[in-house]
Amino acid sequence: MTDAERPNRTPGVAQLSAAVARNRDPILGVLRRVLPASGTVLEIASGSGEHAVHFTGSLPGLTWQPSDQDAEYLASIAAHRKIANLPNLRAPIILDVTMVPWPIARADAVFCCNMIHIAPWSAAEGLMAGAGHTLGGGGVLFLYGPYREPGMPTTPGNEAFDLSLRSRNPAWGLRDTGEVIGLAARNGIDFVERIAMPSNNLSLVFRKR
Repeated sequence: MTDAERPNRTPGVAQLSAAVARNRDPILGVLRRVLPASGTVLEIASGSGEHAVHFTGSLPGLTWQPSDQDAEYLASIAAHRKIANLPNLRAPIILDVTMVPWPIARADAVFCCNMIHIAPWSAAEGLMAGAGHTLGGGGVLFLYGPYREPGMPTTPGNEAFDLSLRSRNPAWGLRDTGEVIGLAARNGIDFVERIAMPSNNLSLVFRKR
């Protein structure tokens, strides 16, 4: 299915995101390199479900498990899944990252895009604790989004975005990569790689000890 076909074929509950259309292929390029060839990927905060469909269709050796805690997003994921009809895309599950253990016993990789800056820090803590429980040794944790980096200037666009987030909720905001890496390490997950992405975003790759 092409992206151009989707608006005419998608039921009303299947949401579309311009951001996903922009970032999915750059992210896919990294995922092809860092994810295992086979196994189960747990996606945290799947949102509209468009990433799940795109990555599952492009990575047929992987089984993709989308999740969210928002009923509207869960409906959107289910609608996109029905249209795509991909055998390796599971039905979405309800998952609140702060409620550990998560409702999935094991995953070979955990994928999380654009979540920890639009949530309180407790969500990042829950994400790392849950990933630490769910990933087996050598399992991959992949994070994508905008960050602050120690010793490096933040771009004007990211500064404005950070101010906008904090005006909406003081507990939100761009996270410091050093703090995220430290939090992961305390949960048995080691930082492996930083990859610069378009629009001043980063991909951060971690691996479970």
